[in-house]
Amino acid sequence: MDTNSDNSQENRLNGYGRFINILLKSLMSFVGIAMLALGATFLKEGNLGLDPFTAVNTGMASILHTDLGTFQLGANFVIFIFILILDRKKIGIGTIMNMILVGYEIQWFSSIYESILPGNVNFFVIITNLFLGLVLFTAGSSIYMAPNLGVAPYDAIAPIASDRLHVKYRTARVIQDILFLIAGLVVGGPIAIATIITAFFAGPLISFWTKVISKPIVTAIDNFSFQPSIKHVATGVSKATVNGYHFLSSAYNTTVDVQMNLSGYSFKELSERLHEAEKNMNDSQKAFNAYRTQFRMLTAELVKRREKEEQKKYKNKKTKS
Repeated sequence: MDTNSDNSQENRLNGYGRFINILLKSLMSFVGIAMLALGATFLKEGNLGLDPFTAVNTGMASILHTDLGTFQLGANFVIFIFILILDRKKIGIGTIMNMILVGYEIQWFSSIYESILPGNVNFFVIITNLFLGLVLFTAGSSIYMAPNLGVAPYDAIAPIASDRLHVKYRTARVIQDILFLIAGLVVGGPIAIATIITAFFAGPLISFWTKVISKPIVTAIDNFSFQPSIKHVATGVSKATVNGYHFLSSAYNTTVDVQMNLSGYSFKELSERLHEAEKNMNDSQKAFNAYRTQFRMLTAELVKRREKEEQKKYKNKKTKS
């Protein structure tokens, strides 16, 4: 998603549309924060370890004999001061929500979890907790960050380091998580397999969820904000469902055809199929981007003409009076 184009699009929204836009994106961030807290809870209750930052906070809270929510809020506030100095653009509604909610939500979700599954940790539960925990934690992180309403102080460290040191975000995030993982070991935090997986793969997984889920949601919110109505939502959902069905049906049939004939392909035919699949994938992405641009341009032009029409009617009424 082009950030400049998104910013100019938001600037063209009227007052009501801008309010709807911010409200929906705030709700999106809130849901993302709840998801990542729930993911951390699954990892914690499965004795799989927590993400590096929460592991450090848990260890320190234990040493200082305080609860996780209170210590994590304090730790976030300290990092918040540095982010305020280095790049205050990273701070917003999402920052405040994350600072206040995550630690306390983990405590709340943990109490619910323990009331449902008191001490019943077996192999199946551990595997389920690991899968759900990693998916919810990384997807939730992506969903709350994507609306650009500010990120948690901890999550702002990697983007700032990426910009200032000219390294990829994934690299900066992995290095950051590894350093906090070591700190977690030092303070006796809950370090286990999930901590290590998160330290090495949180960045790539967050990037994946951003591309697959978060950016399309943000685009849908921006488009809806130009014409907020139930009819607009229903039309959008209907079109997305039909187009999605045809796309998936075509992709599925092609995949089945390839699977049935895979063993019979020669090396040359395999190479040709691979090239064709890559071309189709790239063409699909280009087509999606082109249609999205057309949609935005048409929507913006329609809004502009309606505003001109309303201004013209207002001037005519004023002239008659």
